Amino acid sequence: MFNPAALIRKLGHATVERIWRLGFAARFFVAILQHSGTSFRRLPLTLREIYFSGVLSLLIILVSGLFVGLVLGLQGFETLQRYGSTEALGVLVALSLTRELGPVVAALLFASRAGSSVTAEIGLMKATEQLKAMDMMAVNPIARVVAPRFWGGVVAMPLLAAMFSAMGVLGGWLIGVVFIGVDDGAFWSQMQAGVDWRYDVWNGVIKSFVFGIAVSLIAVFEGYDSVPTAEGVSRAITRTVVTSALTILALDFVLTSFMFRGAS
Repeated sequence: MFNPAALIRKLGHATVERIWRLGFAARFFVAILQHSGTSFRRLPLTLREIYFSGVLSLLIILVSGLFVGLVLGLQGFETLQRYGSTEALGVLVALSLTRELGPVVAALLFASRAGSSVTAEIGLMKATEQLKAMDMMAVNPIARVVAPRFWGGVVAMPLLAAMFSAMGVLGGWLIGVVFIGVDDGAFWSQMQAGVDWRYDVWNGVIKSFVFGIAVSLIAVFEGYDSVPTAEGVSRAITRTVVTSALTILALDFVLTSFMFRGAS
């Protein structure tokens, strides 16, 4: 039997729980910033996490960027050919990658590979009571475990997005110039003339930096807040990937709207 009161109570409980977790995540972010000095003083900790989050993600980023560039070049050529503007293929590929596809797709891949790994690592440390043992030995787990992983992701994300875009441009050049036969000089000259450093490249860098902060915060928070069981850690990993994907797409819309407003 349908019970409206029970439904309202359930919705209210879920809403209050989401607001509470959001507040806890904000306090957690402030705690990370407060203890970030340890990460910078012990630079090998952060460098290790940059290697873990960035270098170990290079393969999937480069391969994905190459194939995205190949597909973008092929589809772009078919579309531009209808209007006799195939020389603008370089502009189309570069603008699509630097403005949108590079930061967004790289962030989604970063969340799936590095974000889930960070959540699993911190969640397993919590399940095996390693974080509690650090606390008992007067070692702050946020300063020793969480902050280096957070800053490692923040630093690695813009670099990965730049490499994704570079490989995408290479893929567009391969399919357009080498295989289809677009003029090589027109491809590069049109790209150089049509891509603006401030409104295209720099805006893409800002997006990737914001995505890095968001994904890294979600990954470390879900791992630190996970239920210390195998099922709890697996659910935390799932929440990291899903929440990161939705957050990236929402932030992309917000940032793009502000950037277009500034460019107009």
